Amino acid sequence: MQHATTAPTATDPGSAPPGQLTAMANLCKASADPLRLQVLRVLCQDSFGVSELCAIFDIRQPALSHHLKVLASAGLVATRREGNSIFYRRSSLGHRAELEPLQSRIFASVDRIALPPAIDRRLARLYHQREENSRNFFRDNAHKFRQQQDLIASYEQYADTVAQMLRDAPLARRDTALEVGPGDGAFLLELGPLFQRVVALDNAERMLAQARERAATAGLDNIEFVHGDTASDQLQGLAADCAVINMVLHHTPAPGQVLADVAARLAPNGVVLVTDLCSHDQGWARENCGDLWLGFDPQALGQWARDAGLEDIASVYLAQRNGFQIQVRLFGRTGTHS
Repeated sequence: MQHATTAPTATDPGSAPPGQLTAMANLCKASADPLRLQVLRVLCQDSFGVSELCAIFDIRQPALSHHLKVLASAGLVATRREGNSIFYRRSSLGHRAELEPLQSRIFASVDRIALPPAIDRRLARLYHQREENSRNFFRDNAHKFRQQQDLIASYEQYADTVAQMLRDAPLARRDTALEVGPGDGAFLLELGPLFQRVVALDNAERMLAQARERAATAGLDNIEFVHGDTASDQLQGLAADCAVINMVLHHTPAPGQVLADVAARLAPNGVVLVTDLCSHDQGWARENCGDLWLGFDPQALGQWARDAGLEDIASVYLAQRNGFQIQVRLFGRTGTHS
């Protein structure tokens, strides 16, 4: 007499392909280490080079490289090359659908854990050093801002596209605009006539002076100039209908935090207009242009926006003759724009 057999169901572990089970086991093993969990926590909203991670964790490079290799093999971190340096970031979800629930739970759980005070202090020192490097560059090179900018992408190459996207933005009102890092004030000439009030924010006093002079020459008297960064107390109570960040994020130590700060200063139905470089491998831009980042992968920039509670509204990509590519992105608060 033959006995009936029951076919494996979708939830039966025996029905899972061997490769899937191996990948899941590797994911579990990779996350079963306190140091690797702390690395994932640090990589929550930023990416770091190996030497930076060594400084943060006070660990020698061979030992840290082993842990990073384990995390990368399990698909928990991804890498990108910037010149001769390798930078690590957390992997995006969605690359392997069958592992996404587990990966998402690992990330969510580790993000609830507070970092040890010593790591927090070293991380803060690193961010401070990044910011100092950028501020010093613009302090020393304010007199040749345009020449430095033109080495990669001149304002004229993207200004019309950004201005058109601003005019087309689904804004309920045009009361207040915020521009982060106005440079020499060129885009303030677009914002001034479109909004009743414009706040120009820059952490480099010399650049702010140039922007102030340009606005005065143009007869714009509705612009407030604020010396500070996006975490400045001077922005308390600001409710901007539109925030503009043109070619600034690649000069900032923590782009994800800048987007989060700006999102917190938006009015209901407000939008954020971001212009920046796509990822490139031209390492000379660090020394010659004060760049902290060699552009951004569009998916990474989109993920930082989502983490800040923003969603994609529109995107335009502009190819440059010198091989660089510019991304112009319009984001709005999640659930407020259709």
